[in-house]
Amino acid sequence: MTDIPNGTAQEQTFYEQVGGEETFRRLVHRFYQGVAEDPLLRPMYPEEDLGPAEERLALFLMQYWGGPRTYSDNRGHPRLRMRHAPFIVDRAAHDAWLRHMRVAVDELQLPAEQERQLWDYLAYAAASMVNAEG
Repeated sequence: MTDIPNGTAQEQTFYEQVGGEETFRRLVHRFYQGVAEDPLLRPMYPEEDLGPAEERLALFLMQYWGGPRTYSDNRGHPRLRMRHAPFIVDRAAHDAWLRHMRVAVDELQLPAEQERQLWDYLAYAAASMVNAEG
C-alpha cells in the first residue's frame, strides 16, 4: 500500500459532506410538498404529477454540488434562465419559492456552515430567475 502524501487527498464535495443523494432527495421532496399546495407556484408546473419536476431539481442540485452528472447527461446544459423563461417569475413567486425551500432546508438540520452555503446558493438562484415586475 502506498501512502498518500499530505495535502493530496481529495477533499469531499459538498454533495458528500451533506449526505449525498439521500439528503438532496429529502430536500427536494419536502420542497415540492409545499409547492403542491401553493396557489401561486403550483400552476407553474404544467405536469399533473410533480414527480418529473422533483426529479429534475434533485438531479440538478446533486450535480451542482458535486454529485453524479446525471442531469447534464439527460438534459444537457442546465440553462436555468432559459428553462424558466416561459413562466412569469415575479417577486411574489420568488418569495413563495424561497419560503418552501426554507422549510425544506431547515428540516435537513445541516451543520451551520453547510446550511449557510446551501441557502446562499438557493437565494442567489431564486433571485436570478426573477423575470417580471411585481
